Amino acid sequence: MSNRPHPQAWRAAQAGIRLADEVWIATALLHREHPDRQDFSIQEIVDRARQERPDRDVRAGVEMHVSYHSVANKRPNPSDHRMLYATGRGTRRLYRPGDRADPLRKGKITPRRDRIPPRYHVLLDWYENEFVKDGSNRDDSLELILALQGLGSEIWQGEDPDRYVQRLREGWD
Repeated sequence: MSNRPHPQAWRAAQAGIRLADEVWIATALLHREHPDRQDFSIQEIVDRARQERPDRDVRAGVEMHVSYHSVANKRPNPSDHRMLYATGRGTRRLYRPGDRADPLRKGKITPRRDRIPPRYHVLLDWYENEFVKDGSNRDDSLELILALQGLGSEIWQGEDPDRYVQRLREGWD
């Protein structure tokens, strides 16, 4: 039995930051740098992750995390993180608590503060204090409208709809 760590664990330790956390950081940086944008392409996120590592190539797996592993509203494949939200085909934004997520995804939403370099701690503060509270980027307007379905139906329950409208219009002359 070898004392060497698993190759993935060794690479993660060498990199000093987990792939999912790297993706979250890149996406948060994009949101901060482009507050007028609601989402970003997968390639933009990968490119932003690359900018944070100018001395090395972007690590294998970053694109998979942006595409699948960290996307809340996709089936877990295999990771169950909820760090990103797919706003469309090939576009992502940071996940917000309350966003629709696959029920099998129960994983983390943000990096742990003690597992990312201190220079990124400001991103966690920004996320909690501004991004989560600012619902302007939320992709739930359709869900809010659909939630109204059936609201007030007890008013006309057991009554013919035409007769109900006719009764409401009595005395409108």
